[in-house]
Amino acid sequence: MGFIPVDNFDLYNLKMNKKIIIAGGTGFIGKCLADKFRGMGYQVMIISRQPGHVNWNDQSAMIAALDNAEMLINLAGKSVDCRYNQKNKKEIYDSRINTTRALGNAIVQCNNPPALWINSSTATIYRHAEDRPMTESAGEMGKGFSVNIAKNWEKAFFDFTLPHTRQIALRMAIVLGEQGGVLPVLKKMVSFCLGGKQGNGNQMFSWLHIEDLFRIIIYMQEHMELSGIFNSSAPNPVSNSILMQTLRHQLKPLISIPSPKWLLTIGAVFIKTETELVLKSRWVIPEKLLQSGFNFKYPTIDKAINNILGKHELKQEQVENQL
Repeated sequence: MGFIPVDNFDLYNLKMNKKIIIAGGTGFIGKCLADKFRGMGYQVMIISRQPGHVNWNDQSAMIAALDNAEMLINLAGKSVDCRYNQKNKKEIYDSRINTTRALGNAIVQCNNPPALWINSSTATIYRHAEDRPMTESAGEMGKGFSVNIAKNWEKAFFDFTLPHTRQIALRMAIVLGEQGGVLPVLKKMVSFCLGGKQGNGNQMFSWLHIEDLFRIIIYMQEHMELSGIFNSSAPNPVSNSILMQTLRHQLKPLISIPSPKWLLTIGAVFIKTETELVLKSRWVIPEKLLQSGFNFKYPTIDKAINNILGKHELKQEQVENQL
């Protein structure tokens, strides 16, 4: 996918000496963002435990990287696509909260700290919702392990008072893209004739195209009046039934078998994951983004999947009529 510039954003004003730091930038989202920023002329530095990058254990190198950077984007965190045993729970916690604290402590010691720090959060912070959407102003927090992680993550971030660094937490929905995330997994399921609804199919699926995530970050960078918590999701969530129907229209499987809850529970054990990832109803609306004037390039699931998979055009009302 080629870079599509944000409206009224002059690429030619960028200079090669401008620097952006992506912490935890070796995954699907980080690689995509890094490629796009490099294409705009930025120097991109990655903080990671992988060789060839700034190491999390080298505080002086982190401070040097962050000094004079325009922006820090923190994506660090162990994947939640695992069993929630004690070992994994600890790694999920440490990889989010401890890294966020390490970045904040490094920023405090910078002579010229980043003007903007965007920290990942998650839309999972809201409760299971099938009755109404969750917004920043009227959303209700959920309960349980994942929600507690999200709450502590945001607390670690906002515990820092940084007079020269604007702070924004993005409560991200599931990010869709060609090179990673959930979409390749769902595509494989449909291709293997397992493209029916999951559970009762009523759970809401909040999502965001990777291109719109990048555009949101640029928008936050440009609009210096914005700070705080923002839901980062497309404005039109869909039910699991509609999501799977949209994928089936694209991929044309011979048959599509639904996956009832009992089967998902058994399967999750074998593939070492949790059913929460597909059965929790995430009904999230980006109220603050819309109120601020942000326009989504991919506001509906049909537009997003058509763009990523690039096959059959399908409008959302056609999907709903087929259910």
